[in-house]
Amino acid sequence: MTPFRLKTVILPLIALILFATLTWPVWRWLWGEWMGNEYYSHGILILPVALFLAFQRLRLDKKRYPASPRSNNLGILLLGVALIAFVWLLNQKAYYLAAFAMILMATGAVWTLGGTELLRKLLFPLGYLVLMIPLPFIDRVTLPLALFTGVCAGDLVRFLGVDITIVGNAISLPNAELVIGAQCSGINSLIALTALMILAAYILQGPWWGRLLLVVLSIPLAMFGNILRVTSLLFVARTMGAQAAFTFYHDYSGLAFFLLVFLLMFPLTRLLQTRTLRLDVI
Repeated sequence: MTPFRLKTVILPLIALILFATLTWPVWRWLWGEWMGNEYYSHGILILPVALFLAFQRLRLDKKRYPASPRSNNLGILLLGVALIAFVWLLNQKAYYLAAFAMILMATGAVWTLGGTELLRKLLFPLGYLVLMIPLPFIDRVTLPLALFTGVCAGDLVRFLGVDITIVGNAISLPNAELVIGAQCSGINSLIALTALMILAAYILQGPWWGRLLLVVLSIPLAMFGNILRVTSLLFVARTMGAQAAFTFYHDYSGLAFFLLVFLLMFPLTRLLQTRTLRLDVI
C-alpha cells in the first residue's frame, strides 16, 4: 500500500466511519427536528447541498492543484478540543450545542488530514452546515414577530378601506374574529430564504458588498412577503369568512408568497452586480 493511497483514501475513510459512529445520536436528533420542527424543515436539504458544494470544489480544483495537500498538525488541536466539547455536551443532552461541536470536529479532521489548502477549499461547505442546526431561542421571537406582522398587515388593510380593529394579537373584522399566533410570524420563510441567499452569495460572482447585501436584504424581504401574506389572509377572511381563510388559504399562501419573494431576488442580483455564476465552485 502506497503512502499516497493511505493518506488520501484509507485514513479519510476510517475517519468518516468513526465520525459517523460517534455523532449518530446528534444526527438522529437532527432528523427528528427536521421532521417535526416546521421552522427547520429545510434543514434536511442543507447536508446534501454542503456535500455537493464540497464535491464540486474538490473536483474543479483538482486540475489546478494536482499534488496531494500537506497535512497540518494544527488541526489536531481543534479536533481534540471539539471532540472533548462534543462528548461533554452529548452527555449533557445539549444536542444543538453538540451539533456545533460536531461541525468543529469535521473542520478539525479536514484540517488535520488535508492541510490548510484543503480547509480553505471546504470552509464554506463546512460553515454552511451550521444552518441545519435548530436554535432553541427561535420560539422566543416568533410571537413578537407575529405581532409586528399583524400590526403592519392590519394597518395596510385599514389603509385599503377595510374596517378592522387590532387589540394585542386579536384582530376584529366585521364578520370574523382572528388571533395572530406564532404560525403567522413567517420565521420559517425567513430562515429558509436566508439560507438560500447565503448559498447564492457563495455561488454568484460579484463585488463583496453586493453579495453581503444579498444576504442582508433577504431578511426584510422575507418579512415584507409575510406581511403581504397576512394582509391577503385578512382580505380572504373579510370576503369569504375566517373558516375559508384558515382551513385552505392559510396553508398554501405561505409557499406562494415565499416563491414570490424568491423571484424578487433575481432582479435584485442584477442590481447588486451579482448576476453570473462562479465557475470555480459550481
